[in-house]
Amino acid sequence: MIKHVETAQEFDSLYNKGRVLVDFFATWCGPCKMLSPVIESIDASGKAKDTLILKVDVDLLPRTASQFGVQSIPTLILFEDGKIAKHSLGYMNQNQLLEFLK
Repeated sequence: MIKHVETAQEFDSLYNKGRVLVDFFATWCGPCKMLSPVIESIDASGKAKDTLILKVDVDLLPRTASQFGVQSIPTLILFEDGKIAKHSLGYMNQNQLLEFLK
């Protein structure tokens, strides 16, 4: 399931429960626009099965992005029970993203 996060409070209530992939992006970012359909495809296929996917617009929530050291986008962070399990910068194709989620 993909959830677009609109407030810091909403983010705080979601990222620390279970397995959560956070896509820090911006609407004006070219690589972010390329990554978005890859994430949507993986979600639609069910290959991200027990992973909640959060999309965080860094322009809308700059403090949240800063809290996790996001300095370039797209940045993907995989959380497991609120702890950072993996971190990646830049575009990934479907195979790379699936490997990242393992």
